[in-house]
Amino acid sequence: MTQLFEEELHKKIKILNETTWESKVKKPKIIKWLDNFKTQEEKSHALFLLSNFMYFGNIQIRQLLISLYRDLFKYPAVEKIRLGNDNTTDISFINEQFVIAQKKTRFIGLGNASESGAHLLYWFRQENGLSVDLFPDSSGIFNFESGETLTLKEMDVDHYVLFDDFCGSGRQACTYSDEIVTKIKAINPNIRVSCLMLFATKKGKERVVKKSKFDFVDAVVELDDSFKCFDSNSRYFQNCPDHIDKEFMKKICMEYCEPLVRSVWVKEGFEGEKLEKMVQGTTLGFGDCQLLIGFYHNTPNNTLPIIWYDEKEETWFPIFKRFNKIYNS
Repeated sequence: MTQLFEEELHKKIKILNETTWESKVKKPKIIKWLDNFKTQEEKSHALFLLSNFMYFGNIQIRQLLISLYRDLFKYPAVEKIRLGNDNTTDISFINEQFVIAQKKTRFIGLGNASESGAHLLYWFRQENGLSVDLFPDSSGIFNFESGETLTLKEMDVDHYVLFDDFCGSGRQACTYSDEIVTKIKAINPNIRVSCLMLFATKKGKERVVKKSKFDFVDAVVELDDSFKCFDSNSRYFQNCPDHIDKEFMKKICMEYCEPLVRSVWVKEGFEGEKLEKMVQGTTLGFGDCQLLIGFYHNTPNNTLPIIWYDEKEETWFPIFKRFNKIYNS
């Protein structure tokens, strides 16, 4: 029965690979990934997890970039224009005012220029037919004048949109809020600063809303706790075969992922209690997100490490590789 079940999983994965996964996971690669695991029972459970992996390719990401601009930026801006003008339905007037509002907006990648948020801004501009003038160049948005005086390079801009592809724990967005939004608000508290994302976990988004200084936070796709692999309401283990056991799969992940993430944090210079705390909070994905999600350009570290780990310190073959950030050369 188990063999028949695994054959069905391979068929499902083959269809996913041909239709959604951009042919990135063919059978030889799957077999090599399964060889990371010791027993046939472990391999069967791992294959089940893989069959539930959500991958967003080139086409899907481009469509989501269109949705982000339309649903999270344009529609709210148009609604604001209407409400500020006696609920007008004058299309010509609304379009004229929207063009004016957009010209006073700047889109910025959340993180530095080499990270995924900034990387996707190129496609975001293309897909939505936006002017390059709406995207600040590499010199940033601030002027550093004599002494410690900080000013904005463009004084007529009244809305900054910080953009990212994914929010897992919410930590990065909150950090960027402390570093950037605080400075903008100190110069001019009337400037609106938004944080828009393609994907966000529900808890990550809630953290950004509560703990950051953004005026508006939203995501195109919000992942609730059912996307958390081992949550009590996990969608992955509902109506699954009797021989697939969630607690057994969690035990496997804890066993294999612990040394993988430990090697990442040791490499980053963590040790002692700080190391143990980092390992504990990231064994099943950064922020304990326990996700099964990946994108054409990268796999977030909030996904289970058995999916993406590919570091020299531990021998592990990834199925959807992650390109980790390197902070120290």
